[in-house]
Amino acid sequence: MNDPLLIIALLACFGVLIILLLGINSFRKGGATSGQESNKWMRWRIAAQFVAILLILAFVYVRRQTGA
Repeated sequence: MNDPLLIIALLACFGVLIILLLGINSFRKGGATSGQESNKWMRWRIAAQFVAILLILAFVYVRRQTGA
């Protein structure tokens, strides 16, 4: 667990979870602007998921190349 790329990938996954929870919370609030706010959070979630997946793929690629 001392691999920095793994730690960064795990932090990115945790960030996706936080953004997802914020988006769900804005759905829960209701009101006139909640739809726009939750939509904004879900767009951020998609971007964060993309970054997290790229980091996970990079981690797997590096691990296979080094044989560790």
